[in-house]
Amino acid sequence: MAFARYLSYALSCLLVLPAVSDAHTPTAPAAADGEREGSRTPAIFPSPRLVEPRAGHLDLTSGIVLVPPAGDTAAGKTAAVLHQWAADRFQIADTAAHGQATLRFRRAKGMAPESYRLDIGPDGAQITASDDAGLLYGGISFWQLVTASDGRSIAAQSVSDGPALAWRGAMLDSARHFQSPRYVRSFIDWMAAHKLNRFHWHLVDDQGWRIEIKAFPKLTEVGAARRPATAPGAPPLPEHRGFYSQAELREIVAYAADRGIEIIPEIDVPGHALSAIRAYPEWGMGVRVPPGTEADWGVFPWLYNSDDRTLAALETILTEVVDIFPGRNIHIGGDEAVKDQWQASAATQARIRQLGLKDETALQGWFMGRLARFLEARGRTAIGWDEILESDVPQSVTIMSWRGIGGAVEAAKKGHDAILSPSPDLYLNHAQALNQGDPPGRGSVISLASVLAFEPHPAELAPAERQHILGVQANLWTEHMRTEDRTSFMAFPRLSALAEVGWTGHGSKDYPAFLRRLMPQLDRLRPLGLKPSTSAWTPVIAAEPAKSGRSARITLSVQGNLPMQYSLNGAPPLRYTRPFTAKNPSEIEAWAMLDGQKLSARATRQLTPHRLQARDSRALETCHSKVDLILEDDFPATGPRATFLIDILDPCWIYRGAVLDGVATIDLAVGQIPFNFQVGKDRDAIRFNPPKTPAGEYEVRLDDCDGPVIATLPLAPAVSNPGLTRLTAPIAPTKGRHDLCLTYTATGPDPLWAIDEVNLLPQEQK
Repeated sequence: MAFARYLSYALSCLLVLPAVSDAHTPTAPAAADGEREGSRTPAIFPSPRLVEPRAGHLDLTSGIVLVPPAGDTAAGKTAAVLHQWAADRFQIADTAAHGQATLRFRRAKGMAPESYRLDIGPDGAQITASDDAGLLYGGISFWQLVTASDGRSIAAQSVSDGPALAWRGAMLDSARHFQSPRYVRSFIDWMAAHKLNRFHWHLVDDQGWRIEIKAFPKLTEVGAARRPATAPGAPPLPEHRGFYSQAELREIVAYAADRGIEIIPEIDVPGHALSAIRAYPEWGMGVRVPPGTEADWGVFPWLYNSDDRTLAALETILTEVVDIFPGRNIHIGGDEAVKDQWQASAATQARIRQLGLKDETALQGWFMGRLARFLEARGRTAIGWDEILESDVPQSVTIMSWRGIGGAVEAAKKGHDAILSPSPDLYLNHAQALNQGDPPGRGSVISLASVLAFEPHPAELAPAERQHILGVQANLWTEHMRTEDRTSFMAFPRLSALAEVGWTGHGSKDYPAFLRRLMPQLDRLRPLGLKPSTSAWTPVIAAEPAKSGRSARITLSVQGNLPMQYSLNGAPPLRYTRPFTAKNPSEIEAWAMLDGQKLSARATRQLTPHRLQARDSRALETCHSKVDLILEDDFPATGPRATFLIDILDPCWIYRGAVLDGVATIDLAVGQIPFNFQVGKDRDAIRFNPPKTPAGEYEVRLDDCDGPVIATLPLAPAVSNPGLTRLTAPIAPTKGRHDLCLTYTATGPDPLWAIDEVNLLPQEQK
């Protein structure tokens, strides 16, 4: 859905705490235990509303005893979660021995939902809250302070805190790539540690059905398996299969509830239905599904039909879903329903007339409305993507706005509740940076700083209309995340930034201040299994030939304009202020700085004469950026694979600013990947120059894509190789700095020929 939705896109109310200012501006005490040394930033994450220093410290040297009141089940669950996260720090008991620090829990009426007060003094700590979530979040804040301390003590203080937005969500797509129940529980822990409270679980889509439905067992027998696509002639890849049993789902639901998280399952209708139609063809439109189509990405034309029997089957499915998931909300999709098959169906046209509807869009509204009312009769609220506003749907339906924020604005003006989940702003399948070695995904960057700066209050809405904006959600579509480690890498720390926005109720451009609190938060989550991305603070080292012969001009860059240092050949570090010259060969190491301290990620580059102008595909630009993806090679079946930045609708790259003086040879590493994309008529618009040889050839043009050809590299040596192939050709002698346009000739888009690396070699390497 992420690729599909991006393609179609391209082509609240503040909660007031007692005796606390409405403005959610963190007020930090003086630097003390539980804070980063040399900083006045509190360790609590996201930013607390108000922190007031108190005299003294709480001694932790004899351990910490969690003392939940007898009969308070929620307090007991909070204590169990804290013990699970830090068993070396916390124990649970009815009383504490002499000298042991205690954390006690108290209920008080009248506090805002999810809010808490945390009081820490020399005699112990206490959390006060009205609801279960408040007790949990107070406990999490205490855990954060303890784990940020030196283990001996934490400063006495009072924290009055609570969220600005009620919906603070993350969506995990398990339909495209299945994640294990163990991983899902870990993901829920990471969410809870950020005080996120809504887990939208995308369980079904064209490529996979992941939820056991006892009434229809073929949904998982057939629909939960596919064999990934490969380029023509490449060896097959292992089958991708997996689903969650109802017993596993119930365990995960209970696990999430103990951590203050409601799970919102999504059963997508009437589109994104291929996995179900493969299992039960009678639910579809009778249109043949070519073998292997389930391994495609994109906008599929296969829809459920509107027969009463099919609607009854979907209601049976939803009955089981409601029984498994006790939360208030059920997502029923409604996005990207291509109506071609409905338009071509005489039976569907008769159905439209029978129901007295105007057209296929109105039929979708009727379809969604029937299921929404079915859920409403069972005490549930239906959620749909913003396309469903194009027809009449019940007022009770909540709108999730993904095509920008416009859907939320329209929904709020019409009286619907709405959730901000816009593409591309909060779509975490986008690259975090274009660093070599980062996992596949969307080719345009959504940075950590941009998520942090997202503003959740549309200016177009009047104050009364803003009451309908429930909150924010970031979405993790997993078409190109075939491993759990990649999923974690793409989710965090950008979900940390989303948590900050949802808790405080506003975006922030103070990136360094955020990083000061983020670093200890990530440190405390690593023992819980999180392997976050460090791309946001990993420098990029760019090099090009300098005028002084065998030397190079080096430019460093990093997101957020953080200060940087570098070292040449192991020498003492220097502060980076401007591009510098280094001898060739040399070894360069660079890192970002925060408050005078080195951040964890370092970049290295070996300079050699024959690698000075080598660039991987992410250091190139696509020519027109129609649909840029970072795709993984389909070979080998196991082990590392190459990844390529490519515009699948226009495979064309620009090498900016090539220094061609003395360059004699161009070297390309290329791979072939399948064109497994459902793009409808857009496929017909993918044009190539006709090949001059049977296999086609790469052409390198000077200055722009209409310029003279200065090198030709036949693809014949690569045709029979499913992996990377190196192609080498002489380049016409040229002086000065020029852009290079790289395209290939072909008779069609399958396979796609993708560039892994371009290298310009000087005369002596010929």
